[in-house]
Amino acid sequence: MLEGAINLPPFRERWPWRGPHLQTVRNTLSRPRFRLAAGERLRFPMADGSGDVLLGLLNRPGRPVAGRPLAVLIHGLTGCETGSYMQATAVALLAAGWPVLRLNLRGAGPSRDLCRLRYHAGRTRDIREVLAQLPPALTADGVVMAGYSLGGNALLKLLGEGDLPVPVRAAASISAPIDLRRSSLAFLEPRNRLYHRWLLARMKEESLAPGPGLEPRWIDAIRRSRSVWDFDDLFVAPWNGWSGAEEYYRVNSAAGFLETIRVPTLVIHALDDPWIPGDCYRAVAWERNPSLHPLLPAGGGHVGFHAPGGVWHDRCLTAFFGRHAG
Repeated sequence: MLEGAINLPPFRERWPWRGPHLQTVRNTLSRPRFRLAAGERLRFPMADGSGDVLLGLLNRPGRPVAGRPLAVLIHGLTGCETGSYMQATAVALLAAGWPVLRLNLRGAGPSRDLCRLRYHAGRTRDIREVLAQLPPALTADGVVMAGYSLGGNALLKLLGEGDLPVPVRAAASISAPIDLRRSSLAFLEPRNRLYHRWLLARMKEESLAPGPGLEPRWIDAIRRSRSVWDFDDLFVAPWNGWSGAEEYYRVNSAAGFLETIRVPTLVIHALDDPWIPGDCYRAVAWERNPSLHPLLPAGGGHVGFHAPGGVWHDRCLTAFFGRHAG
């Protein structure tokens, strides 16, 4: 068992956060606070002629450990550097002596005013450009990477594509929608009605926020969307050159890139995740790629894993990184 290999017990829920839904919404309900220094702002101009600039926030550990690579964290849909899961992982890694860069994807968080284009589930070129622009002093020992939800899908796709500009020594995905089509359809299930309404509202708010303007036809498409599928079909896919949601999902789902990953990669997903069907993970022939290390507990919700003593996936990825790159 992987739990034994990284010397960690199986996931156990922390009271009162019992069940997939409370695990999923815990951070929204409790609003945890984190002690993080202000950090150093890094800028990453994109080379596609858009003029867009991505932003990252670098924190250095108070007690650095020699030889430990830079950890790059990639947020999920409607997230950014200030997301609770991003901050929680940063705190855990910094305490263990890792420098941490929390990356804002194109148009997310503080990069909103600096970007005309937007991130999506498969925009891996942006991440590759960020890695290439990192100061050599930060990448002298390589990097490790973690991605959450949509950011996890993008990370797995990036690793499967290869052609990495710096050595990636280990990686971890948490609650990634590796089958984008099935994940989008899952939001239409009755049990996900409240999640769906909440997420779609945040997606619209993010896309229509002040900043470089959209053409009226795209604004209209966003406003007409009545589901996540509609949003991707009417806006995300055609705006990025695909015929619709079906093609966008097919081209960018990480499931199609798993077999070609050659970086030691921890894949964490709760089989009770209300957003992403566990069957997407059960269908993968994990044994065909020894670089992949699936960790699929029965519980944990979506980017939840709130356990006695802290966030379980943070302990898992910290141990995994230490084993492969520490």
